[in-house]
Formats: sequence, structure tokens, C-alpha cells
Amino acid sequence: MTTSATSDSFYSGIPVFRGFGSLMDPALYSPLPDNWSIGVADIVESTRAIAEARYKAVNMAGASVIAAVANALEGREFPFVFGGDGASFAVSPDDLARTGEALAASAIWVEESLNLVMRVALVPIAAVRAQGLDVRVARFGPSPNLSYAMFSGGGLGWAEAAMKRGEFAVPKASSGTQPDLTGLSCRFEEIPSVRGLILSVLVVPARGADPLLFRKVIEDVIALVERSPEAGRPVPPGGPSLRWPPAGADFEARAARGGSLLKRRAVVLARTLFVYLVMRFGISVGGFVPKTYVQQVVENSDFRKYDDGLRMVLDCTPELERALTQRLAVAAAAGSVRYGVHRQDAAMMTCFTPSALRSDHVHFIDGARGGYASAATALKATLA
Repeated sequence: MTTSATSDSFYSGIPVFRGFGSLMDPALYSPLPDNWSIGVADIVESTRAIAEARYKAVNMAGASVIAAVANALEGREFPFVFGGDGASFAVSPDDLARTGEALAASAIWVEESLNLVMRVALVPIAAVRAQGLDVRVARFGPSPNLSYAMFSGGGLGWAEAAMKRGEFAVPKASSGTQPDLTGLSCRFEEIPSVRGLILSVLVVPARGADPLLFRKVIEDVIALVERSPEAGRPVPPGGPSLRWPPAGADFEARAARGGSLLKRRAVVLARTLFVYLVMRFGISVGGFVPKTYVQQVVENSDFRKYDDGLRMVLDCTPELERALTQRLAVAAAAGSVRYGVHRQDAAMMTCFTPSALRSDHVHFIDGARGGYASAATALKATLA
């Protein structure tokens, strides 16, 4: 096991795998160094916020954590995963202090700008391993442009539960503190289903489940999706629709720094109008080529991932949804998995684009009517 490493030397040294079907191969995962820490964040009472149709605000809050930490680390690559109403990530000891500051600032920003309450915590890997659990990370490349982190070992779930108990908490910053959220936006319109429905899927191991049986279920589910013409990524080949003014303009203004909110809104409206015209008419500006950017948006969308459980947002037919649910119900009855699904008519995208001239911009996908948070609520209901 690696005892210590910087962010650059450890994470960048993990080979990128391409085929999502090999996701459950344990050889792809490397244990985090002993002196690293896990960051976790989630929205308190996200179910209520979703019931109030505040899906975009919830997603913006979850993505703000990743943007704030990424900017605090000056763009250095680090492993993270977006969970809809929260996020998880890992950082080296060299980055711990600035990460804590970014989390503290994010928590107060979410409270004051989005009217939501966000818990944040930094959990030492040593505390996770003291429970007999682990955190291992792999790098999945959905495209040649970038990679996303996948996590296994059970440690993320324990860290999140510890956060909810009030352990390892990062106190929020003083009122008015603004994290650096440069690049965070949600300008694209909702993405309607073309196959029938948008399905948010969450599958985790049941307590005491045989790891091999759980792995088989996940591989079956992935194979069922990948082999079927009745399901696919929710982002269409031509990218999501873009209108002006964008639906997320107010959120982007709240995330911006400098001046009053009124001034920031004016700046965002002017900037997004320029971008809209560039995209609408396919105008190349400097090194920016709209067609190339849109292709990267599609390829870089994180509509499927693994963080101690499988998460997917699929555009699928009702028939495939029934086949998936049936397979998961059989596995749940056998004690191999717990799962939750949520059906909706559209997906949504929240973007982190520090530079549109680079190909590694990140696009977080969730269902537009509750998404992962509602799937998690359905999962919890099965326990009751």
C-alpha cells in the first residue's frame, strides 16, 4: 500500500481504462495513500428542496464543491465524483489546508446564495481504514479528452455517514466569504428524453452481500444497457439546447465574484449573449471552435459512474426500464443489492469549464426532476 504521495504523482500515475464494462475489475483500483483525506459534502434536506422543484439549485450546490476545490488546487488533477446533491473527492496532505478553506467557503456560499444548507467534512484515510474499510480509486476515460474517478472499498459511504453524524466537520466560513467558482455554470437547457424516459439509477451492495455476487449484478446491468439499442447517454449527439437568456444565468451570477449581484447579473447576461451568438452561428473565435466544443460536451458528460455503488442517468425506453428494474429486484430479493430508480422526462447538465479552449471541461449529468437524490430516497424506502 502506498504510504504517501503528492496529488500529481499518485493520481496521474493511475492508468486510464476505457471500457465501462470492466468497471468492477479490482485490478483497476489503487488504494489511496495513507496520509490522504476524503472530502464529502451533501445538501441537508435535499428531498424537500427537490419537492419544491429546486433541482438546478441542488445540482449547482453539489457541483460548487468540485469547482471550489479544483480552483483552490489551481487546476491540478484530483479524484472526485459528483453525486447530484453532493460530492466526494480525495486530496493529498499538501492540499489539505486550501481544500478545507474551499469547503468552508462553499458551505457559506450555498447557504447565503442558494438558500440551502450543506454539510462538509474532511475525513482522514486512516480513520476509514481503522473501520476495516478502504478507499481505492480508478480512472475511467469516457473520451480521449479527460478521465473521471471511480471509487471502491466502502470507505466513501462510511465517510458520508460519519459526516452526517457530525464527525470530521469543516466549519463554514464567515458570512460573505466567496469561494472561487470560476468556470461553474448551468447555461444549457434541460435535455428531454428521446427514447421515452430519463432514468436515474443507484445500485449499492446490500449489507453483508457477497462481493462476487454484487459484482455480477453490476456487470449484468451494464451489459444490459450497453447491448441494448433502447438506452444510451441522455446528451444528444448535437449537444443540449442553448437559449438566451439561459435558465441558469442567475445561478452563474451568484457564483461570480466582484461587485453587487445586480452588476454580476448584467455581466453574466452580456457574456452569455456573446456565447449564445458564437454558438448559434458557429463562429470560431481565437482557438475556440463551437462544433468541436459541443462534441467534447457530449463526450465528456458523466452520465455513469461508480462510487461504492453504480450511478447512471439513462435515456431509455419503458421496456428497458422494466428489464433493468426486474433484474435489480431479483438481486435485491437474493440479498445482493439495494437499489433505487427515479423516472423523469428530462435530464439536466451542470458544467465546470475553467477554459473553453481546453478539451477537459467537465459536464455533470443528473435527472431534471429529482435525479440521483430521488433515487436515493427510493433506495432508503426499501429499507423501511
